[in-house]
Amino acid sequence: MTEPKAFIRQAVEQLRKEVPGRVIVAASGGIDSTAAALLTERALGDRARAVFVDTGLLRAGEAERVGNLFRASALAYRKVEASERFLAVLRGIREPERKRKRIGAEFVRLFEEEAAEFGTDRLVQGTIAPDWIESGGALRDTIKTHHNVGGIPKTSRLVLVEPLRDLYKDEVRAVARELGIPEADRQPFPGPGLAVRVHGAVDRDRLRRARVANAVVEEEVERAVAAKEMGPPWQYFAVLLDAKTVGVTGDNRVHGEAVSVRIVNSVDAMTATASEVPSAVLARIARRITRELPGEVVRVLYDVTDKPPATIEWE
Repeated sequence: MTEPKAFIRQAVEQLRKEVPGRVIVAASGGIDSTAAALLTERALGDRARAVFVDTGLLRAGEAERVGNLFRASALAYRKVEASERFLAVLRGIREPERKRKRIGAEFVRLFEEEAAEFGTDRLVQGTIAPDWIESGGALRDTIKTHHNVGGIPKTSRLVLVEPLRDLYKDEVRAVARELGIPEADRQPFPGPGLAVRVHGAVDRDRLRRARVANAVVEEEVERAVAAKEMGPPWQYFAVLLDAKTVGVTGDNRVHGEAVSVRIVNSVDAMTATASEVPSAVLARIARRITRELPGEVVRVLYDVTDKPPATIEWE
């Protein structure tokens, strides 16, 4: 990539050439899509509309955080509540690739509706290089289908515009800092949200458990970083596993679920190493998760696998 200022100038010029009329922007609140939205707004002004979708698959407090981020970035946006839609398309689906494709297809249906209302057939996405590389195609194997690539139906009426397509995550963060986006180094969050951190079937109860466990991991890691117990990792989260395990509550034997904690370091998300986390930090995480989800989660594990052979997310 050229230096960030030059990239921004070139991207704005290209957007003006590529989009003759109006366009909507899929704005999840992540750094990639926020950077794409700001570039588009800079290029097209009020001919661009950023659309944030609350899928019901977000982390605790995520919708409020996204709103604050957009306001701090001076980005105008429209919020769409769609949790019922996304839970409906995931009902009974356990296999990771089917989850991602169903989520991608539902996003496209929703954005087709938004685009029609705004008078356009163009959709800007924050797709970056790892998204299409890992989604396969040509001579590449599919590592995992990214919802914004392989999840898009071939019958879609939308014309995709992807100003960040050739950038890697570290390059996008440099562009985001140049655009003045707060928290440009904040950890990534997958587009399919907690659906890929709920291993197996997705329902409201399992989403709630995953949301609580993720919040605990984030809070305890950030507390440990602030106290200088450990360095800041690239990404840190919890996965609710698709397995029942025996636990004890009081004098009673219970069958609860297990959580795997994932904390990794990376530069561009193409490779990653599992972080060496102090045992005291992991113990605090385990105690809090099991106390805040008593009888529901009875076992907490720590994932020590690098990428490769594993991916960063479990699904």
